[in-house]
Parts: sequence; structure tokens; C-alpha cells
Amino acid sequence: MSSGGGKGAKGGKGGGGGKKKEVKKETKLGMAYKKDDNFGEWYSEVVVNSEMIEYYDISGCYILRPWAMEIWELLKEFFDAEIKKLKLKPYYFPLFVTENVLQKEKDHIEGFAPEVAWVTKSGKSDLEAPIAIRPTSETVMYPYFSKWIRSHRDLPLRCNQWCNVVRWEFSNPTPFIRSREFLWQEGHTAFATKEEADEEVLQILELYRRIYEEFLAVPVSKGRKSEMEKFAGGLYTTSVEAFIPNTGRGIQGATSHCLGQNFAKMFDITFENEKGAREMVWQNSWAYTTRSIGVMVMTHGDDKGLVLPPRVAPIQVIVIPVPYKDADTTAIKEACESAVYTLNESGFRADLDTRENYSPGWKYSHWEMKGVPLRIEIGPKDLANQQVRIVRRDNGLKVDIPAANLVEEVKALLDEIQANLLKTAKEKRDACIEVIHTWDEFTTALNNKRLILAPWCDEEEVEKDVKARTKGDLGAAKTLCTPFDQPELPEGTLCFASGKPAKKWSFWGRSY
Repeated sequence: MSSGGGKGAKGGKGGGGGKKKEVKKETKLGMAYKKDDNFGEWYSEVVVNSEMIEYYDISGCYILRPWAMEIWELLKEFFDAEIKKLKLKPYYFPLFVTENVLQKEKDHIEGFAPEVAWVTKSGKSDLEAPIAIRPTSETVMYPYFSKWIRSHRDLPLRCNQWCNVVRWEFSNPTPFIRSREFLWQEGHTAFATKEEADEEVLQILELYRRIYEEFLAVPVSKGRKSEMEKFAGGLYTTSVEAFIPNTGRGIQGATSHCLGQNFAKMFDITFENEKGAREMVWQNSWAYTTRSIGVMVMTHGDDKGLVLPPRVAPIQVIVIPVPYKDADTTAIKEACESAVYTLNESGFRADLDTRENYSPGWKYSHWEMKGVPLRIEIGPKDLANQQVRIVRRDNGLKVDIPAANLVEEVKALLDEIQANLLKTAKEKRDACIEVIHTWDEFTTALNNKRLILAPWCDEEEVEKDVKARTKGDLGAAKTLCTPFDQPELPEGTLCFASGKPAKKWSFWGRSY
């Protein structure tokens, strides 16, 4: 797989200036790569030329520019408000963790060991003991949970932090998708009973589904990870799983883990119950990351660049004046300013592009590259007819509307674009789902880049065997999740890989 992180796109300047001749050439050429021809290079070019990221001089690390950060902030705004309704409190824990604490939960650290970055020096002096940079914060937080939780009255303890983590990826670093440092939120909670923990796992998973489907317009499947794929040291893991038709790969969108009592045992997190007896708490942890932005780019982007769903677009409507020779440029500019003011006052994120050193055509290409959902053009004819021309980014449709109906029409169009992006993405994803029953069907579907739904005996050895038998240049196949929405499993159905009685339907495929 092309990493999507190659530096070939670094030189492309989606919004750069230059001599007029070059500008004209850029407008004409647009993207150098097509999504269907070279997905990795196309993705790399889109995230740079749309001004979402800039490459940094440390491999696997990227500068997130305002166009990406504003999307992240819009997602954060929604999610933060929702978890505060669940009585989550904001915390911030340090970036560093000592080696002895990190090593305390054996399975957990084994799961992260290859990716942990260590600080070993301060200036020229060696540290007395190396200090790890958090790959996740269970071992950072839980010694303090043990200190803060004494009685059933201290429960539930629910905390969340928005922060960065470091995981030293070695395989195919890709902007947003696999980077060595990324932004996320991580929630950590402790309860008196398993029932409370189980309930929260699903509440949070539903919020993650809403982020992907209602905001990013990306269809996802909610399900449970296999024992082999679950969070190291946890009891069970649930996730939302997306699928990228162009590459035929699944991608984990977000996870909500029930940790059970394993960490409580390791870190001595106990409480006195109402009868005066000591019990261990039940814990959860859950997170989603800036990977969500990359999944959105991969799902909706096209050969002109980024396509943004209106709910997360930093600018939902860009207004561009189109003055012809001898046109009343002052009147056109005023009409544009008025349109932007009206839209902003009505709660839309609208902006005006009045740069005089670029032609309207160049501006169209620039804002298409950045994925702005709606473009409004106002020229002399529009002024005379008291109308504006609106162009949709998702399908290129143009419509002339009376200036007096601007707010209503823009609202309807943005709602339509949001719904259409999800509908189109779902149709493409669903067209890739293939139900199989035998090993031969499985390998054919895998080679055809399908999202495979297969009957499975739910045995770890069989899963390991599938991985071993499908290992190759494109990566091995694995279980993506067992969807909660289970089709009927007729009696006598056999596992596609082992021939033993099947216990469930699971999604399989290659993944990021």
C-alpha cells in the first residue's frame, strides 16, 4: 500500500501565488493525481494542497494547519458538550510516565511496547531512570484513581482529557491516519458495578457513531472486537469501523473499552461499599482521534481535492465577486459583503474572497480544493436580476436564486449536501460488502477489495491462521469487528475458515 505520506506532494501549493502564467496553469491542472489511479499520492496531495497539513522535518509528524484544526474544534465542541451531560469532568495529566508504573500492567504495556518513546537525557546528562512519553494514559492516571477513590460515595469517577499522545509508528506513517504524534480525547471512568460500566461503553460508542455519521458523513458499523484485537489489558473492546472502497481497507474509527477490574487489581483501586466491605471498581476508557479527519478526506475527496460535509466545514459558504469589463465593481462588492453579513448573522460560516491578484476562475479552483460546500458568485447579471448563483461542491450543480431568499436556500442546500454525502458514501460502502461462506469465496473477495461478512467459529487460533494464510505485500486480513447488527445465522452454518460450527457473523478484511 502506498503510505499516502510520501513527500511527492510537498511542492504543490494549492493556494500559492506566482506569475499569472503559473496561476493559469495551476487552475487548469488542479490535482496531479487521480483518486482511482494512485490513491496514496492523491491523498497526500489533497491534505497538503487543501492546506490541512504541512510536512515536518521529523518523519511521521505533521503540522496541523487551521483548516484541519478548525474541523477538530467543531468535532470537539459537539463531543465535549455531550460528555459533560454525562457528568464527565475535564482533567489534564502529565505527558510523562515512569518506567516502573508503565510496566505495572504487563499485557497492557506489551501491547504498546514497540511504540513507546523514551526520554533518556536532560541536556548532556543521562536521566537516573528513563521516562516514557504517554502512548495512552491508563498507567498515568490510575495510581491517582487509587488515591481519590475510597468509598462508594466517590463513585462514579469520570474524567476526560483533550491532549496529544506519541506512538512511534514504523510502518507507513500517513497524515491523520497513522502519525507518531496525534491529538485525541481520552475518557477514563470508574464505577461500582459492571452494569454501569457496560451502559457507558455503549453510550460513548453511540456518540462516536454520531461524530462519523452526523458530522463527518462517514458510514460506520458498531461492533465488538475479537479477543485478539481488543485493547491490551482490557475486558472487551467495542468500536466503530469505517471502510475505504478505493483501497479495500477497513479503518478503526474510534474505540470504547470496558477494562473490567484488571487495572483496579494492578493499581489497587478499591472502595468501601454500603455494607462496609471492600470491592474493586469497574473501569472504562475510550477515545477518538484526529484520524477521524483523515477518514473523512478519504471517503469524500475527489479529483478536484477535498469535499467537506457542511457540519464540519470551517467555511460553509465562500462568496466570490465576478466583475466583468465596465461592471460596477463597487456595487458587486457591496452585494457580496451584504450576502456574507446576512449569512453570518443567520449562523452560517461564510466568508468573502476579495483578493484582486487572482482571477475568479483561480478562486473557484482554490476553494474547490479546500472543499467548501457552497460557492456563491455575484456578477453584473446577478446584480441586475437581484439574484446570486450558488454552486454545490459535492455534485457541481449550479442554481440561481433570488437574493431575498438567500438564508432559506443556503440552509436547505447545506442540509441536502450533508445528507447526500452520507447517502453516497453509504451506497459505495454497501456495494463493497460481500457475504461469503467458504475459504475460496473469502480469498476472492479479499483480492477484490471487499468488506467481507463471514460466519466464524470465534476461535483465536482460527483468526491467527487466517492472518498467517493471507499474509502478503498488501498486509494480512483480520477481523474488523463483530457487528452488533447480526444477520440471522441458520443452524448448521459452518465457519468459513475452519469448517467448525459458526457462532457469529464478523466483518473481515485488510485494514489501516
